[in-house]
Amino acid sequence: MNSPLKGVIPPMVTPLLQNLQLDVNGLENLISHLLQGGVHGIFILGTNGEGPSLGYEVRRRLIVESCRIIDGQVPVMVGITDSSWSTVIEMAHFAEQAGADYLVLAPPYYFPITQDEMIGYLEKLIPELPLPVVIYDIPGCTKLHLNLKTIQSARKLGIQALKDSSGDLGALYTIMDAFKEDPEFSIIAGAELFMSDVLMNGGHGVVAGGANIFPNLFVQLYEASINKDLETVARLRHKVLQLQNSIYMLDDSPTNSIRAIKSSLSVMGICSDQMVPPLESFPETKKKILAQRLFQLGIKENAGYENQ
Repeated sequence: MNSPLKGVIPPMVTPLLQNLQLDVNGLENLISHLLQGGVHGIFILGTNGEGPSLGYEVRRRLIVESCRIIDGQVPVMVGITDSSWSTVIEMAHFAEQAGADYLVLAPPYYFPITQDEMIGYLEKLIPELPLPVVIYDIPGCTKLHLNLKTIQSARKLGIQALKDSSGDLGALYTIMDAFKEDPEFSIIAGAELFMSDVLMNGGHGVVAGGANIFPNLFVQLYEASINKDLETVARLRHKVLQLQNSIYMLDDSPTNSIRAIKSSLSVMGICSDQMVPPLESFPETKKKILAQRLFQLGIKENAGYENQ
């Protein structure tokens, strides 16, 4: 991969059956929906994909089936973050053999670690990994907010990109400034509302959960942002804000957006909203409200839920 990772890369949800096995039909529907929407890549086994909650058999099958269905149409990014050192390496090699293009790695969760410990971890781990690595900053789930020194050290070890889900726009601007002379390093926003700001100030793309629902909306916003079409950016950004306020805020749990995105896909008839405990899908009363709001946002297919 000589060119930077870029564009709209949905953190794909994982379609599941009631027995928590992979729903392959739902996966085919979802990938088709995303590709038809014009996305530039697909990220599996991330936060929206409930990656850390899935059994390893399901993770492996998801990797294999996703790579088979996508078949090289766009890059496939696979989350390999784990608390187990050996499992990270094992899943990395499995992803490479299945045909994935990138590995996504966050700090190992459970034990709090320092920046220096993270650098030491990467120094030992990166040489063991067979694919280009995207380092993932998501302190809300890992206890560590990667600083500039750590990211610079990771870059020297060969990582190809940063996925920033820290919510710290000031730190992100500092990182973008530090890497502005590096044409082969990608900076990918993880916060949807930061997307335009990041793209118009040297960033390369976005991993947007809402692109599971509205892939083409985010693709259009990406194109308007890189072209600095401010009028179109303002109009499309307003739609993203509506998505945040009307869909994600339907529930007040810490995982509200994850639940809302998966339930939206169920309402749209793309895949089920079965989730891995302790997460739960919305009850039918909320799904009816969700269907109404999706209809108002332009989703015409509402899988039998009446707009009333």
